[in-house]
Amino acid sequence: MQAYVYKSQRKQDTYVYLAKRDDFDAIPASLGATLAPYTFVLEVALTPERRLAQVDAALVRANLAERGFHLQLPPQPLAPVKIARIDGRDD
Repeated sequence: MQAYVYKSQRKQDTYVYLAKRDDFDAIPASLGATLAPYTFVLEVALTPERRLAQVDAALVRANLAERGFHLQLPPQPLAPVKIARIDGRDD
């Protein structure tokens, strides 16, 4: 399955995968209004062996087959780590 990846120009680190190139009608209008305009980034073959850096390729394939698009949001920030002070104080 081919996928066409676009970067949102409004939302940082947000990507839309489309089943058909430039088929922005597959994206619900309310969602598209918050993400558009888009910049084409990549065409990729999503084979069962394919791995993606930040999302499960099987989930992307399923969403493309069912909806015609997949939305990849930025990763959630990590919770801050509390490090004990050497002097034992709780600042």
